[in-house]
Amino acid sequence: EALSLLREMPDVGVQPDVISFNAAISACEKAGRCDEALSLLREMPGAGLRPDVYSYSAAISACEKAG
Repeated sequence: EALSLLREMPDVGVQPDVISFNAAISACEKAGRCDEALSLLREMPGAGLRPDVYSYSAAISACEKAG
């Protein structure tokens, strides 16, 4: 659901920010979806956003939970 909302944001005129991406990465973390968390992390610079400590922490945790 979080990933869908992130993808829908531009369609309704809202540009995702670091907090939006972090929330989606955190959702991936909770679901153990490492590949999607890393994909979002890599996508951030292309969107003009700089990942922060929370971005990296959630992505690392997602990979740890995925095994």
